[in-house]
Amino acid sequence: MTTTATTATTARERMQRAKDASRTVGLLSDADKAEALRAIATALEAETAAIVSANADDLARGRESGLSEGLLDRLRLDGARVAALASAVRDVADLPDPVGRVLDERILPTGVSLQKVSVPFGVVGSIYEARPNVTVDIAALALRSGNAVVLRGGTAAQSSNAALVEVMRGALSARGIDPEAIQTVDDFGRDGANALMQARGLVDVLVPRGSAQLIETVVTQSSVPVIETGAGVVHIVLDTTAPLEWAEQIVVNAKAQRPSVCNAVETVLVLKDAAERLIPPVSAALESAGVTIHGDETVRALVPTAVPAVDEDWATEHMSLDLSMRVVDDLDDALEHIRRYSTHHTESIITADDARAERFLAEVDSAVVMANASTRFTDGGEFGFGAEVGISTQKLHARGPMGLPELTSTKWLARGSGQIRA
Repeated sequence: MTTTATTATTARERMQRAKDASRTVGLLSDADKAEALRAIATALEAETAAIVSANADDLARGRESGLSEGLLDRLRLDGARVAALASAVRDVADLPDPVGRVLDERILPTGVSLQKVSVPFGVVGSIYEARPNVTVDIAALALRSGNAVVLRGGTAAQSSNAALVEVMRGALSARGIDPEAIQTVDDFGRDGANALMQARGLVDVLVPRGSAQLIETVVTQSSVPVIETGAGVVHIVLDTTAPLEWAEQIVVNAKAQRPSVCNAVETVLVLKDAAERLIPPVSAALESAGVTIHGDETVRALVPTAVPAVDEDWATEHMSLDLSMRVVDDLDDALEHIRRYSTHHTESIITADDARAERFLAEVDSAVVMANASTRFTDGGEFGFGAEVGISTQKLHARGPMGLPELTSTKWLARGSGQIRA
C-alpha cells in the first residue's frame, strides 16, 4: 500500500490543505472526476487484504470495549463488503456530473444575460461513528461533485478509516490529482472533531451520521452549517385491509434483513380491527427470523412470547433484532403515534385501500413516506444515487437520501456588454 498520509501537525492545517485542494478539484472535468473514482475503486479492490486486516484490529478492540452487535455489524468489513464499496464508487463515477447544470436562465430588460448554475460547496466535512463504508461513500460523492472532504470517522473505526483514506489518497496522487482533497482528523481524537465543528471558513458544510446523541452534539455545537441527518425510529402501519402476505414479507424484511441500519423498522402499529388476523402470523414470521417483540398488552395477549413494551420503547432505535409493536384504534391513532415518536426518517403503511394509502403519504411528515414497500428501500443506492452522504431529516436544502446534487450549491452568472444600472 502506498503511504500518502498527510503530515500536517494540526487538524486546522489539514482543513486548510483541503480548502486549497478544493480549488483545483472544483475545476476538474467530468471525465477526470469519473476516472479518479474508477481509480479509487480499483485501488480498493487491490488493497482488500490490507483493508480487512486493519478492520480486524477495529473489530477486536470493539469487542473488548463492549460494542453492541449492531455497531459491530456496521463496523465490519470483509472481502464482499469491500467489493461492494468499490462497486458503489464505480456507480457514482457513472452518474451525470452535478456541476455546471443550468438551473435557471433569463435575459434582463437591460440585455444582461443571467444563468443560475450548480457549483461545488468547496469542502464537505463529515463526523460519523463505526461506519467505515461512510469513509468511502462520502469521499466518492464529494469528489464526483467537485468537493474536497474532511472526515472524522470515530475511534472505533480508526484503523479501517486510516487504511481506506490512504488507499484513496494514493489513487488520486497516481492520477495527478491533489491527494490533499481527502483529509482525516481521526488521529486528533475529540480535538479533531471539535476543530472540524469550529472550522467555519475552511469547511463549507458538515454532515453528521450516527447516533441521535452524536447528531445532536454536532447540530448544537457546530459553527459550520450542518445538514442534519436523523436517527431512524422508523414505523410501519398495518392497516385493516393489509394483505397478510405483504405484511409478513415487508415487516420481516424491514426488521431482519439488516437490523443495525437506520432504515430498519423499529415500531409496527397494527389497527385494532386487523389485530387478531395479522399479529399472530406476522409475529411468528418475525420470531422465526430471530426477532424479539416488545408488545403492548393487546399484542402480548396474542403473542405470549412477546416481552412487555415500556414507554421508552416507542422512542428507541433498537439497531438490533428487537421490535416494538402496538395496537392502535384506527389510522388517526396511528398517525398521532407517528407524530409523537417519529424521527422523520421513513414511515410505511401496508394497505389495500388506495385512499388510505394516499392519505398516509400526504399526512406523514417524514423524509421518505411509503405505501406497501419495505422501509429498507430508503437508501441512496436503492434510489439510484450510487451512494449517499446521509439521509437528511431536515427541511432546508436537502431532505431524504442525499446524493450528488445535494452536495452542490448555486451561483448566478451575469454576462453583459457594458450595461450600467440607471
